[in-house]
Amino acid sequence: MLRRITIQAGTITAEAELIENTTSNAIWEALPINSTVNTWGDEIYFGIPVTVASENGQEVVNAGDIAYWPPGKAFCIFFGPTPASHGSEIRAASTVNVFGRLAGDPKVFSDVRDGEKISVGRMQ
Repeated sequence: MLRRITIQAGTITAEAELIENTTSNAIWEALPINSTVNTWGDEIYFGIPVTVASENGQEVVNAGDIAYWPPGKAFCIFFGPTPASHGSEIRAASTVNVFGRLAGDPKVFSDVRDGEKISVGRMQ
């Protein structure tokens, strides 16, 4: 089943497609979600009301990946290197569960600032 979400932060609106896994199912069921953005290098993340264990966890991800960070119960959007990265790789703070991918240019999130409000909802 194809599931798409919309993410809005400030003037930025983006769409993403979820992959089929336990993490995406839990997040889908929790939507809509409203939170406040934290920034960490070229990553934004925000707390969500979802608890999921590590699932096919990985530390190195791709630009445009959306993932869940189990230790922080956080939704993460990766668009470039983070303080943990080596060279041009994109590295999470610790293992994350990738559960989807942004459509379009992930660099649009570079304009999102720490403390901005963010919302995630299901696309109709």
